Amino acid sequence: MKKVRNNHEDIYPASSGYVRAIRAGDMLFISGTTARGTEAAGGPPMEQLRVVLDRITRIVVAEGGQASDIVKLTTYVTDRSDFWPFSGPPLEVFDEFFHGEYPTNALLEISALAEDGLVVEIDAIAVLD
Repeated sequence: MKKVRNNHEDIYPASSGYVRAIRAGDMLFISGTTARGTEAAGGPPMEQLRVVLDRITRIVVAEGGQASDIVKLTTYVTDRSDFWPFSGPPLEVFDEFFHGEYPTNALLEISALAEDGLVVEIDAIAVLD
């Protein structure tokens, strides 16, 4: 199976040592995505979440898919209380992008992300038709 690597420079370029997305057949694997480099970085968690989901869904669209093609997320957060229980603001942001067609999702609290001020990072898998 052919693998196509794409850094999506116009959406959220990867830094050295990895690639932003790899497409293998109808599978799309997206590296950990944050709000790095945006006005949301260092800001409120839901603004960062909105930027992250926007970047992920734009990459999926650029690869020929749509948000409902995203089947798996792994969400890393520095403060679980901002995102759990999964209702209210986090759910409202997810609804903006998924309109009730949610992917699977694992929520993991970690001590820190790669850059100070970032509070959420998500990697994703999509199945494209």
